[in-house]
Amino acid sequence: MTTYVSPSDVRARAKKLFDRDARMWAAEQQTAVVLDVPLRPPTEREALGDLERVREWVDAWRGLDEGSGIELEWVVRNWSRIGSQEVPVRAVLRGAEAIARVAGETEGWRVLVARLHALRESIGFDVSGVLRAHARAIADLDDDDFGRLVDVLAWLREHPGSGRLVRELPIRGIHTKWIETRRGLVESLHRAGTGALNLGLRESSPLVRVRVLDPSLSFHGLTDVSAPVDDLAANLIRPERVFVFENLATVLAMPDVPGAVAVHGGGHRVDLVARLPWAQAVMYWGDLDSHGFAILNQLRAAGVDATSALMDMDTLFDHRDLWGIDPSPNVGVLDQLTRGERATLQSLSAEGNIRLEQERVPWDYALARLGVQRLPDDADH
Repeated sequence: MTTYVSPSDVRARAKKLFDRDARMWAAEQQTAVVLDVPLRPPTEREALGDLERVREWVDAWRGLDEGSGIELEWVVRNWSRIGSQEVPVRAVLRGAEAIARVAGETEGWRVLVARLHALRESIGFDVSGVLRAHARAIADLDDDDFGRLVDVLAWLREHPGSGRLVRELPIRGIHTKWIETRRGLVESLHRAGTGALNLGLRESSPLVRVRVLDPSLSFHGLTDVSAPVDDLAANLIRPERVFVFENLATVLAMPDVPGAVAVHGGGHRVDLVARLPWAQAVMYWGDLDSHGFAILNQLRAAGVDATSALMDMDTLFDHRDLWGIDPSPNVGVLDQLTRGERATLQSLSAEGNIRLEQERVPWDYALARLGVQRLPDDADH
């Protein structure tokens, strides 16, 4: 049975096109876009096969409101047995506004255009690239948050290098979480408008957790410390060995080790380690999965001389019974890995995107690979 293109089909086409391209149209001020849809009208033979269905199809097109946004092209078919019949052959939607109307997105289009225009005027020159990149985030803001975004950009532009904390900004409704959840958007728009590499704000120093494994290296008697990374960097501690573990449970389980400290890497916060002068050469142990290797790669890219532990073929295949599945493996380019690490990473993929979580590796096995000898009184820990 032939399927004729109906008004609802055209609306669906318009919605799909709008969802895909509207942000680009608004960012680049493209208004002359056209959606041209052939309607595939029936032949005389098809019409004779189901005349009532064809009449209903034609009537559906005749019933469109004049302001629908759809221009119809009609032609007369001179059929030998039915006679002359006027049928629609093409629907044309001219312009972004017409496409938005047919897609049922008139209000969404109006808001998007108005917001990008306001930002374009605020920033002061052609920024179609950055607006296109962030149009979805801009469109998703509610009215109050968009107003706050404009206020923040204006304040930052008028107060470059203010050195203030976010909590000090004299903008109603702005707080640390507001900025942090929209950091990429604010920074990109601010950079586009001013050329500034940052927001000029004073940043709070993030906390890093450190366990001292040798009491002689303690922080004034403290052996388990969470402190601002800048304070830890200023400390005169000089460990002979620095372990960096992805998981906190592993940090906490470590026994005493002469001359050593253990730092909680905290996943992709691991580049904070690079800010510690006494942790420029470390032994890193992360989950044996694609994300663990990505974090190792990130640590090295930050300038840290990191030797991996328990992230090799032997560890992987010695614990085959403990494998799990990585539901969303990292597919980035990891150019800081050694040849052996790359081979292990490839094996993870070849075996079906598997993973070996750090906590699953038997503790005695792990300590041996870390080069740590457990004291007798640690045996029950």
